[in-house]
Amino acid sequence: MAQAWKCSGLRWSADGPVLVWDGGRRSALTRGKRVAFGVAEGGVRICVGARGHTCPVGAAVPGRSTGARCEECARLDRAHSVAADTIADDPRPYRVYLAWFGPGMVKVGITAQARGSARLLEQGAVCFSWLGLGPLMAARRTEELLRAALRVPDRIPYAEKRAVRAALPETAADRAREVAELYERAVALPAWPESLVREPLRVVDHMGVFGLGGLPAAVGQVSELVAGGVVGGELVAAAGPDLHLATGGGVVVLDTRLMTGWGLVPAAAGEPTVPIRQFKEAAGVQDGLF
Repeated sequence: MAQAWKCSGLRWSADGPVLVWDGGRRSALTRGKRVAFGVAEGGVRICVGARGHTCPVGAAVPGRSTGARCEECARLDRAHSVAADTIADDPRPYRVYLAWFGPGMVKVGITAQARGSARLLEQGAVCFSWLGLGPLMAARRTEELLRAALRVPDRIPYAEKRAVRAALPETAADRAREVAELYERAVALPAWPESLVREPLRVVDHMGVFGLGGLPAAVGQVSELVAGGVVGGELVAAAGPDLHLATGGGVVVLDTRLMTGWGLVPAAAGEPTVPIRQFKEAAGVQDGLF
């Protein structure tokens, strides 16, 4: 029987996306590469634990869960989390950013300055600009200010991001326009925290980094991995946690967060045998009653 590997998830570096495996091994993901793996026969997806610690009971978790944690480990993981707004005394400087994922989809968020743009790559932001830099609570107040005053969301569902990746504006200027417009509205607000230093508008574009230029529309996405199932395809793009894989039936999106918690084994190149949720075709203009 082939050795089973445990995936720790997809990480973004200056050189692009890599899959990280328990034990530290890394697999670089370059466009055009054949991605193929299987789930061990009879395997069960096990909770990945919390904050570097294994799950004390080795609980089984659902195949469709993107977090791959049982309820107790999920609670512990969020107990000291900036994203969950459970800490207020982090002394590190934080940046506020505006991120664009497609027409009409701009969000506001914060990230530790030390992380650079990693958070934006992890979310699949097609382009972004920094807005301000300061203490955590000042950054959080600015995020809340934009939500309240300008109705800017702090979350955009991945399903919405995936739906537009193959139909993004062709020029960087067109992709940057909504970020620039929102930036001007944001810096004009009168209630900015004094300790937050405003940063100049500099829109960073990830279209080329993700490989989204000329991307074919996806026909579906992997809904879950299952014991004995196989995933295979040629990597045509990667954005956030998603891999866009070209298969015989069209491009299929794999959310790599579904890989964690499983024992994965090498597989010969082949078509996917895991459950795939088919996307509905975009509705066209009807030119007749029938």
